[in-house]
Amino acid sequence: MNSKAQIVATIGPASEGKKMVSEMIEHNMDVARLNSSWGTYKEHSEYIEHIREMAKKAGRRIPIILDLSGPRIQKKAGHKFDDKAVEALTCKDVVDLEFGIEQKVDYVAMSFVGNKEDILKLREKIKEFGANIPIIAKIERKIAVHNIDEIIKVTDAIMVARGDLGNEVPLEQIPFIEKDIIQKCKVAGKPVIVATQMMLSMTENIEPTRAEVTDVAYAIINGADAVMLSEESANGKHPLEAVIMMEKGIVEAEKHSRNIKLNRL
Repeated sequence: MNSKAQIVATIGPASEGKKMVSEMIEHNMDVARLNSSWGTYKEHSEYIEHIREMAKKAGRRIPIILDLSGPRIQKKAGHKFDDKAVEALTCKDVVDLEFGIEQKVDYVAMSFVGNKEDILKLREKIKEFGANIPIIAKIERKIAVHNIDEIIKVTDAIMVARGDLGNEVPLEQIPFIEKDIIQKCKVAGKPVIVATQMMLSMTENIEPTRAEVTDVAYAIINGADAVMLSEESANGKHPLEAVIMMEKGIVEAEKHSRNIKLNRL
């Protein structure tokens, strides 16, 4: 039995080959994410080509998300939001957006959204390029949590990006912010993705921790439409096993969830 909720897997150096992409699709990767913070356009073009070719061969629709970098400052141990940024949409984002439109990606994810105006500006830029691509608003800032109602109204989908969010709010609040956002998206009928560190230990290990399995389960029980793999599938040692384990976790959680009504990407 396949899961009803979707698995979003980030494609990167560990998962870019046709064979790996094919196996991930076979084991229920539902959506592919490309992180524009890393890699070249040539590499991303190849990823897109492989995803589409293998999806067609499998007779499946695999939507592709282009995740824009937003105003971030790279650090040794990751990155953080650039507090000096005036706009959420950067010059790099606009260039990356043009590439995504040329490649006919299915969704554009906007990083460091603060309010509805950020989404509307991105939508206007997409129109300027002659396209009409749905937008996923990434909730990573305290101000975005405060403005969540207006953001949900104007966006097409939401991603609860818990990594950067954890830099802005106390960690102990994240489970409840996540639950609240999921519930609001359910009411609005908008897809919601729970992301970041869901099975992070699998970047190195063949099995997830018990806490990670529980995290995935409760995201599904709370009503998440999709859960996402980041480093685990992009540059981890066990990308396929991460997809397989996440699928197992979702299927089991769905056995314990009543009246599941999902908004698919």
